[in-house]
This record gives sequence, structure tokens and C-alpha cells, in this order.
Amino acid sequence: MHLPINISDLLNNSVVESDRIEFKTDWNPEPILHTICAFANDFHNFGGGYIIIGVEEKDGLPILPPKGINLSQVDVIQKNLLRICSYLKPAYTPITSLENYDGKHVLIIWVPGGNTRPYSAPNSLGKGKEYKYYIRKLSSTVIAKNDELKELIGLTAIPFDDRINHHAALEDIKLPLIQSFLKEVDSKLLQESRKTPLKNLYQQMALIEGSAEYLKPRNIGLLLFNDQPNKFFPYAQIDVVYFPEDESGDIIQEEIFKGPLDHQLRSALRYIRNNFITERVIKIPGQAEAKRFFNYPYEAIEEALVNAVYHRSYEIREPIEVRINRTSISIVSHPGPDPSITLKDMKAGQMLSRRYRNRRIGEFLKELEFCEGRGTGVPKIRWSLKKNGSPKPNFFTDGARQSFWAEIKIHPEFLDNSVTATIHEATVEATVEATVEATVEATVNETELKILQLCLKHPISRKDILTKFGHKTFSGNMQYALRRLKEMDLIAPTIINKPSSKNQRYKITDKGKKLLETYT
Repeated sequence: MHLPINISDLLNNSVVESDRIEFKTDWNPEPILHTICAFANDFHNFGGGYIIIGVEEKDGLPILPPKGINLSQVDVIQKNLLRICSYLKPAYTPITSLENYDGKHVLIIWVPGGNTRPYSAPNSLGKGKEYKYYIRKLSSTVIAKNDELKELIGLTAIPFDDRINHHAALEDIKLPLIQSFLKEVDSKLLQESRKTPLKNLYQQMALIEGSAEYLKPRNIGLLLFNDQPNKFFPYAQIDVVYFPEDESGDIIQEEIFKGPLDHQLRSALRYIRNNFITERVIKIPGQAEAKRFFNYPYEAIEEALVNAVYHRSYEIREPIEVRINRTSISIVSHPGPDPSITLKDMKAGQMLSRRYRNRRIGEFLKELEFCEGRGTGVPKIRWSLKKNGSPKPNFFTDGARQSFWAEIKIHPEFLDNSVTATIHEATVEATVEATVEATVEATVNETELKILQLCLKHPISRKDILTKFGHKTFSGNMQYALRRLKEMDLIAPTIINKPSSKNQRYKITDKGKKLLETYT
């Protein structure tokens, strides 16, 4: 492949710093292997480096015009390069490019910083090999020792979502999606984004990485800020599959959600909530407070799906699958949990990983208030199920840990044969014992009902809502509730032309008042 930089700029050090370039008059395998190892380790995060074969140097500077290499040597050098690189641990293969400069051929070995550092190489290609860690120190390749060695080993592998994507370009990151995100999280960076050069903005958000001549998006930039991340990560999607009878039947209903991770997550959750979650309100004579519960508490489904988006591997070409049948909802992702989580921990629902496949996805999901922090997902699922009166969740993985299942069972009273109820009916009529009058209202849930009641006396702000609920920040569930009430025309903003105004208030509509009457 050709270099993403002009060969003249490279040889004249006009773009790349001199300590990131090493000149070799001829093929010399042992020192070249050590330098490849050092550039791959990228100890200072400079972006790797270049080894140029066919150019003499004096005092670190190239002697031009270059000496060059014969074309007959190129194939032999490349085969030998592949052979010596097989000694690197872990595996690493650089990129080569044959270039012409001043009528001479030079071979450039381009070594971007590796994703699975630290790398080691044998100190000798002869007998009695001893593996060492090599780094660059100014313009020299040296063995890492003492504190440098400890620091290098501490770098470890880079999580997948933070890695450079060599198959994408800066243009694949879409500014409108970034601005939409900044607006949603109420970031001051939104105003700057309208006047800051794109490269600077992307660097400020740590969405791109690389050297000055080879800036590339990180995977996180494509997963969240590209309209079609599945182009780069096949099956980066959520499939919701409904089995009306049982999972062995031929009849299924399937919906597929693609797009930026937060968009597909919202869309899938909205679809599940509107079609498969039902609230039952049982009014008991002589008792002021009605009995309320859901077939599946939304908070548990939301948390399980957010966890799947956060912890799945985007290198595996399998979607997240939400499997819905008559008695349960299962969320399946790939691969299984990290080996640091034991089967005993999984059975007990105590899953706190010491390693994360995707650290940046978690950061953005927290900014969007989809999740609260590391290790809180499973406890929140268990708590919301217990609060709803639902059975405990089940968590499964196969022997090879290739997949992970989170199973949430339906509330047992929705399985009562004396009650006529289907999962996706908006209202359910039931007959129970003579002392109990049963009705089901699926129009609003408990959170939405409380917000409606708060708006009844006078218009109320988001801050006031948080105060009344005793929360410090708007959770994903709270945001969804507010948005859904507006979509159903149950509440309306007081400032129409500026929805995000800090003075914005929400008032109840006539439709909302009529709905409240059904609960009194």
C-alpha cells in the first residue's frame, strides 16, 4: 500500500520528527527487528515510526539523493521481514511500501503503534535467544529497563473501542451527530464545535489518534458518531425477535435496529417498551392504594440491554439479540463474561469484571445517563425485579464463554390462567376473586404518573422534577419518561421556540388531566 504521507516530506523530516525515522543503507535484519519492536511499543504514544531501507545517514540525517536498492532485492527483503516479525510477541506485522525518490527505489517499513503492546523481540536471531522489550529513546532503539520496563508493561493492550481504525477516515466521523450528543449532555463544547477546526474538536474529544501525517478515527468515534457503524463493524446492531408461541415454532416477528450505538439502543428500548411491556393496576376495595406491577419492569430490561451494548465485542460478527417469548425476555451478547468472573459469581449475580473490552463506550453511556457506573448493572436489574415482585434474573454462559445470556422472567401474575392477558395488549381486562376488581392501565408507568401529578398544580422544571424524585441527575429512564409524556401530548413545554432553555417548564395538558382522573 502507499503511504499516507508524501515521500519527500518524510525524507526531509518536514512532517515526521527525526526520532520516529530510522535510515538503513541495506537490509540488516536484527537491528531492524529491534526497531520494529520499539516503534510498535510506541512508549511515548507518538504514533510509531518508519524504517527506510536504501538511504544512508550522517548524524541522524539522510544523505540525498538516496543510494537506493535493486528491485531484485525487494521480494527477498519482504519475505525475510515476514520471517523475522514472526519472532515478535505478541504477533505484529508492519506495513511496507516501495517508493521512488530521485530515480531510486527505497523500501519503507511503516510501523504504527501496536494495539496489543507491550511487544518483545529476541535479542539475537542466532542460537540462545533471549526476549527483551525494546523502546525508542530519542533517535535510538534501546532495551527497556527498570522503571521504563515497569511502565511499558503497565501499558498493556488497548481496549477495542479506543483503538485506531485503519480502514476509516476523519470524514467518517459526522459532526451533526457529535453536536447532537453535546447538546444532549449540555456540554459547553457545543458552542466551540461550531467554530473549532474539526481535527481539533475530534482530538479534544479523543475520537482520533495517530501521527500528524496519519490521523485516523478511533473505533469509539465510528461506533457513536457515524450513521452506519455496521459498515466498519458488521452486525453492530440489536435484533429484537418475538416468538408468539415458543422458540421452536416457525412464526417469529423480527425488528433490527442499526445506527450509532446510542440511537439503536434508544430505538430498541422504545420498541420493546411500546410493544411488550404492560402495567397492571389492581384496585382493591377498601384500600386507597392500588396494586401496580409490570409483566417486565422497564428498568431491568434497559439495564440488561445497556450492559450488552457496553460489554459485547464489536470484533465478533454477531448482533445483540433480544429474544421475547410468552414467559421471558432474554438478552444475548457475544462473547461471554471475562474469565475473571467465576461461574459461582455469575450464579449469585455478583459480576464485577476486572477487565473491560470497551472503556470509552461506558464513558459515553454514562454521559447520556444510560448507566451509572461500573459494576452497578446487575444489582440494578436485581433490585428493579424485586421491587416489581418478579422472579430473580438468570445469567448463563456456555462452556467456552462464547455468549452471555441475561434472562428476565415474566411476573407470575401475568401467567395466571384466570386472567386474559397478552404481552403486547395496551389494556387487559381480567376477572379475579370476587373481592378484587382488576383493571390494567398501560398508558403510563409509575414514573410518568408521578411527573404528571407534579405538573398538575403548576408548570414544573426539570430541576424541580429531580428534587421531587430525590435524584441528582436525570437517568435514562427519567429522560425517556419525560420524552414519552411529551410525545403522547400529556405534558407540553411552556417555551415552544427554545426547548432547551434553562427557564423551560412543563405543564399538564387537558389530555393529561383526563388521564389522571382515571387514577383517582
